[in-house]
Amino acid sequence: MSSSLSVYLLDPKAAHDLVGSRDDQLLQVIRDSFAADLASADDWFSSEIADGAPTAYEALRAVVYGGPFDAQRQYAFQYGYAYKRLCSLTGSFLDNSCFSPFRGDWLEMVDEGLRALRITAVSVAEFGYYGGMPDVVPTYDLPRCGEWTHEQCLAALEQFEQTKKDGHAPPLDSEVVDAVMDVMGWLRHVESRPGFGVVGFVS
Repeated sequence: MSSSLSVYLLDPKAAHDLVGSRDDQLLQVIRDSFAADLASADDWFSSEIADGAPTAYEALRAVVYGGPFDAQRQYAFQYGYAYKRLCSLTGSFLDNSCFSPFRGDWLEMVDEGLRALRITAVSVAEFGYYGGMPDVVPTYDLPRCGEWTHEQCLAALEQFEQTKKDGHAPPLDSEVVDAVMDVMGWLRHVESRPGFGVVGFVS
């Protein structure tokens, strides 16, 4: 089974602030802008919805209103995807060609490549850990979420530049090199955007 990493350039704090904002205008924009996506998601999860899961829009509303969520939180995946939609609306999608799809321990392999280049300020594997959602958003299995702050991104760029300056060039698999260059591209986008960082979702 393969997975996918979706990555967005945005202000993580601003994204967190949308959760519990009770912003009806935002909900209307999402309903209008994501109508086809919401319908497609409801079709994909139709059996779960028939069993009691919230629809994609109902999950979005719950996240924007800070609840209520289903009591057993057995449908937490819907709230996770709702938060991902909020990030996709407020952020810019970053190239994920080296990460979609991926299998097995690919994120860890890319991290090994980063560490070999002495880049330790960020980790792509963190996007696949549990617990990266805003606290109020229920989480269970997929999607998983992680974020890099502006400061982490700048630190990683400094580490990369120092590695180049030192002439440190360890032998790396070409696919890992391509993925590391994707990561550097994400960081370059952050560099000129104060307060912005990177939020990633594994699903």
